[in-house]
Amino acid sequence: MLIRPPVAADRPDWERLYAGYAAFYKVAQTPEMRATVWTWLFDPSHQTRGLVAEHQGRLIGLAHFRPFARPLSASTGGFLDDLFVDPAARGSGAADALIAAIADEGRKLGWTVIRWITAEDNYRARALYDRVAEKTRWATYDIKL
Repeated sequence: MLIRPPVAADRPDWERLYAGYAAFYKVAQTPEMRATVWTWLFDPSHQTRGLVAEHQGRLIGLAHFRPFARPLSASTGGFLDDLFVDPAARGSGAADALIAAIADEGRKLGWTVIRWITAEDNYRARALYDRVAEKTRWATYDIKL
């Protein structure tokens, strides 16, 4: 398995995976929305970065992440926004490898933490997360704008 940044030729497989991620979370996502995120991944002025997991020439997973300021600790952390592995490739180690690669990137950049959220009922993913990270005591709130 190869973990690497996406390249232009990855777009069809990346779109398939990202559409699957949106469907998993029951989020309405348009081709235009996916095009926007794809553009972000290649825009050096945008904070969002991506990695893909490739196995036998096919993308089986994706991750999107970005830095975030941590004023209380006067540091920068990394936020893992999206992580998805093709259901047929679950258990392959792709999710572990993507998280590890993001942590490695964070260390290189001097980040102090990698943080993410997941749905309370995302039990399969939470089993992995409980193994590789520490669950925090913080609840998440949104104000829809």
